[in-house]
Amino acid sequence: MPAPTPILRWSPTFLILLLILPGGHNNVDATHLPENTAASHCAGTLYPSLCLSTLLSIPNLSSKSLPSIISAAINHTADAVNASHRNCSSIYHRLRNLDPLQHRALSDCLELLDTSLDFLHLAFTDLHLTNSSARRSELITVLSASITNQFTCLDGFASVPQHLTNIRPSIQRFLIHLYRLLSNILALSSKFLPPPKRAVEAFEGYGRMKGGFPAWLTLHDRRLLQTETPGSLAANLVVAKDGSGNFTTVGEAVAAAPNSSTARFVIYIKAGAYFENVEVGKNKINLMFVGDGIGKTVIKASRNVVDGWTTFRSATVAVVGKGFIGRDLTVENSAGPIKHQAVALRIGADLSAFYRCSFVGYQDTLYVHSLRQFFCDCDIYGTVDFIFGNAAVVFQNCSLYARKPNPNQKNIFTAQGREDPNQNTGISIHDCKLSAASDLLPVVSQFKNYLGRPWKAYSRTVYLHSFLDSLIDPAGWLEWNGTFALDTLYYGEYRNRGPGANTTGRVRWPGYRVINSSAEADNFTVANFIDGDQWLASYNLPFTPGLN
Repeated sequence: MPAPTPILRWSPTFLILLLILPGGHNNVDATHLPENTAASHCAGTLYPSLCLSTLLSIPNLSSKSLPSIISAAINHTADAVNASHRNCSSIYHRLRNLDPLQHRALSDCLELLDTSLDFLHLAFTDLHLTNSSARRSELITVLSASITNQFTCLDGFASVPQHLTNIRPSIQRFLIHLYRLLSNILALSSKFLPPPKRAVEAFEGYGRMKGGFPAWLTLHDRRLLQTETPGSLAANLVVAKDGSGNFTTVGEAVAAAPNSSTARFVIYIKAGAYFENVEVGKNKINLMFVGDGIGKTVIKASRNVVDGWTTFRSATVAVVGKGFIGRDLTVENSAGPIKHQAVALRIGADLSAFYRCSFVGYQDTLYVHSLRQFFCDCDIYGTVDFIFGNAAVVFQNCSLYARKPNPNQKNIFTAQGREDPNQNTGISIHDCKLSAASDLLPVVSQFKNYLGRPWKAYSRTVYLHSFLDSLIDPAGWLEWNGTFALDTLYYGEYRNRGPGANTTGRVRWPGYRVINSSAEADNFTVANFIDGDQWLASYNLPFTPGLN
């Protein structure tokens, strides 16, 4: 295999990925770059014309291996990321009188583009790993997350009031082009590393289970999660409202935690209400929050879109540092239903896990943004789309509670945001309970309640072996907007139980199915969905690898 093109990483302010290719469109030799070679590689991509132009810019294409071609395409795409970053940065600094919401949306875009550069670097590295299974999981995961980032950037402008000039068109052209480049790389990568043969397309990248947890959890982390008394853990830092710890706020403890830690770093948060917004940045790796229990340790804030925050930035707790673990605590957004989108937790941290936690809000409570995630024995409360995002995520033994929404609103448990058919993302709800919260129970007959609706074109959600209470509407699922996504989504139900589990009155959409095959259902378990047996095993969390 030819040596990979070198990646130079430098930045005085932003993290920049420079991937330099020799030659270009002006010195292409048609005898060495035949169109039929490019066309063969581009077959099956969603944007073949763009794929052809990208590949035809690569010198000596016909002599290169597919990994080298993908590496060159990553180089090309990095240039597009940098162009988008420059465009957003220029607008950010030029339009100083921009309204606060769009100013924050642009700030989100700069962060997301910066993260996408990191993901492209990881994808480049993953192409040359020797373990083909790990290589595919990592590669598909980071490319899927890169695609999600572009649309998250654009979504930040969705709530701009009509009386204001929306600057979204000024950045959309760059981001859509970038998405199409990433989509083509994702399709090429799927050719390079074909998935294992299964009954249906699975959620690549979650993985096998071990001892009730995904195997990517180390033995040490499993023990940390299963320790009965949180206070008995050997914490690196202690947060306490009464001053008896190292810090009185969670944010101070996060700032004091080391960057890029290779060992688990434990922050013990004693019982109390912590009124703050907490951000765990990408450099805070292998961090763990441990509280004194649900409802005892509470992190609480109230940012929301009505008050000028983007959905992305409204989160009470936002985590992007890889390998994050949370246990025995509550995260709440107290903005209330009248404030619409108001996130309690936003999680975009790969190989992250939550155990015995609760997430409390109304609309958009839990933002499972991207990458691979696991939730076990957790409680989630909300109203509209209260579990949403585009991660590859499994919920196991969790309780999902619909609350009383605004008048004339409907409750929707999930709104999954898969944008591209080659992304490995989706929501799997396994051995969970769906029911009405105490405030909804007296008036439950006044509100419709649905399992999910398609936020994006390839939305993918499954319910396996779960208890669905009587609040679930017989149709089960709700349209987003007319016929949008009804033939491209993947919604499935497998052997659920309870008064709301009867499927005879369910929707008749092309993308909906009652799953009758255990082999098909097994694609959405922790083992096959999120590589769970390769990382959760070390976290010391209880998890079930397969259907039982």
